Amino acid sequence: MAKIGFFVARTEAESKMVEIERKFLVKDELKDHLKNLPGTPLKQGYLSEKGNGNTIRVRLKKDRAYLTIKSKTVGFTRAEFEYEIPFNEGEALLGLCGTRIVEKTRYLIPVGEHTWEVDFFEGKHAGLLLAEIELKSEDEAFEQPTWVDQEVSTDPTYFNSNLALS
Repeated sequence: MAKIGFFVARTEAESKMVEIERKFLVKDELKDHLKNLPGTPLKQGYLSEKGNGNTIRVRLKKDRAYLTIKSKTVGFTRAEFEYEIPFNEGEALLGLCGTRIVEKTRYLIPVGEHTWEVDFFEGKHAGLLLAEIELKSEDEAFEQPTWVDQEVSTDPTYFNSNLALS
C-alpha cells in the first residue's frame, strides 16, 4: 500500500466493496418508537453532479468524516468505496457541496438476522422516513417489519443524492 495524500492506495481486492441495499418508505407509526432509541445525526453532501450515475459523497458523523464513491446502481447492487478522512477536511469538502446537502438522524433497529437503518430526515425533507437493509446477495431473504411500507429501492426520487438536489 502506498500513501497518496490522505488516501492509502490499495489493490482492487483490498478496497472494492459491493453494496447490496433495499430501501423502503416507513409508516408514520414508527416515529413515536424512534423517540425512545438512540440516533446518530448525519450530515452529508454530494460533490458530483448528475451524469453517469456515480456519486461522490462526504459525510459527517459525530466527530468523524467519510468520503464515499458509489457507482451507478444496477438492480440493488453497486460498488462502494469509503474512506475515513480528517474531520476538518470533511467539513471543508461539505462546504463545497453548496445546497446539495441531506441532514438526517439514523436509527439502527435489529429485526431477525439483519439490522435496519432507519433515517429520519430533517431540513428540506423534514419528516421523511426511509428504511434501508444491506444484504449479502440480491436474492437474500429478510424479515420485513410491520412498520415498513412501499419499497422504493429503484425509485430515483428517494436516492439520497437526488434528495440533496431537491
